[in-house]
Amino acid sequence: MMILAGLGNYEPKYLRNRHNVGFMAMDVIARAWSAGPWRKRFQSLASELTVGPDKLLLLKPQTFYNNSGHAVGEAANFFKVPPENVVVFHDELDLAPGKFRMKTGGGAAGNNGIKSIAQQIGPDFRRARIGIGHPGDKGRVTGYVLSDFAKAEEGWLIDLLDAIAGSIDLLARGEVDAFQTRVTHKAPAPGTTRPDRPD
Repeated sequence: MMILAGLGNYEPKYLRNRHNVGFMAMDVIARAWSAGPWRKRFQSLASELTVGPDKLLLLKPQTFYNNSGHAVGEAANFFKVPPENVVVFHDELDLAPGKFRMKTGGGAAGNNGIKSIAQQIGPDFRRARIGIGHPGDKGRVTGYVLSDFAKAEEGWLIDLLDAIAGSIDLLARGEVDAFQTRVTHKAPAPGTTRPDRPD
């Protein structure tokens, strides 16, 4: 089994915030693959789906963003899922808007949700980093991540989330590099050219 966890804040007022792009990814994946109903489990809303022979558990922690580790750790412990089979989808200030990069392990880079998960299951889980850009001033970061995506960003956001969902079969098979390549091929970040790679 693989666990896909999206980071976000569960209260309705945060629904369209940049900080909630991980939740948005889980919703698009669930719709694209006709996942089971969302149920309250593991301090989360959880949904199960099967992609070929592979079983996936989707999680939207209901603990608030900065405490996501409690939910992810509970699910990982229950199913005995090792960290390398946990993929966390989250907003990334250090990537330009629309950029997408996979990363395994490393530090939290100031992301308290990632730090919380590392405290519960160790640092060696996979991070699916969805670029939202940086406001340019450290003092503006909190307001920026807790504000909604701008209307002008909706095009690349929809394309990127659809590309992620449409490539989940590769991730489920453990083909992490191929997953990243297909996502960036299908939804190149704004201002970049489409990578010259086969689909």
